[in-house]
Amino acid sequence: MKFTRYCRSLLSTPATAVERYTKSHRSGADIAMVDLEDSVPPARKEEARRLAEEFFTLPSAKLARSAVRINTLSGPDGLRDLLAITRYRVKPDLVLIPMAESPRDIEIAAGALGPDCPQTEFLAVVETPLGIEHAPAIAAAGHRLRGLVFGSADYAFAVGARLSWEALAHARARVVNSSRAAGVEAMDAPFFEVADLTGLRREAGLARDFGFSGKIAVHPRQLPLINEMFSPGEELLERARRVVAAGLQNGRTVTVVDGVMVGMPFFEAAQRLIEQFDPPRPQQDPPPDRLQDRPQHAPTDTPNHATET
Repeated sequence: MKFTRYCRSLLSTPATAVERYTKSHRSGADIAMVDLEDSVPPARKEEARRLAEEFFTLPSAKLARSAVRINTLSGPDGLRDLLAITRYRVKPDLVLIPMAESPRDIEIAAGALGPDCPQTEFLAVVETPLGIEHAPAIAAAGHRLRGLVFGSADYAFAVGARLSWEALAHARARVVNSSRAAGVEAMDAPFFEVADLTGLRREAGLARDFGFSGKIAVHPRQLPLINEMFSPGEELLERARRVVAAGLQNGRTVTVVDGVMVGMPFFEAAQRLIEQFDPPRPQQDPPPDRLQDRPQHAPTDTPNHATET
């Protein structure tokens, strides 16, 4: 399994619901997204582009990665969205590209944003049979692409499948494998039953065990559970510390930790886990009696050269 703070969770807010912008930023989602696509009717697309700029200028926007979902690039609205983004005073951290079916979709977005948005990254939503088929190429489409997002509803409707984990397991596995082969993140589709937290816990656990980095939320009440499921507990962190310690002690050769044979992949995964979720504690000053033992000529403002890992 893989844990990352980059995209454990994503919460979408319609661009026309300006009154919900600040709540979205403060929701606890790793990515707070303003939506120009499905939640905006055709007659309000232009208004939504104008309103969405405020989503990125609010002070609360610094609390999470701010994203925008554009319309599909197979139609004119997607291109209009990208051109509007280039004129925003504050640029989004991420652009979600829906209905991605080839690397060309990523190239079009990168070309349209050009030098106006040099720091903006992309997430590509694969949600059609062609998108799933071309997932490996899409995932490797360029350094600005940070991950693939699985769109279960559109894909299930397109192939005539049930919207269940078992029916969509193959498509999910392809998204994860394509993402990991390209070295990018993988986000799972939403769990649409808002009140069923038991079902959400089951599906988030399956997604985590499949290798997904996180999951989309359809309601703020889902976020605490999603963040919990895609974060390691203290027991797992403690085991990671033991694995790293064993690797350092044994020169990172194969050894046994808690009765389990571990080697280089285990050491690297444990180190990554600690770096992401167990940052070094601030170094505390020595107790007063230790300070008194210092030589009188020792300077009191000596820099601390300890480095964080």
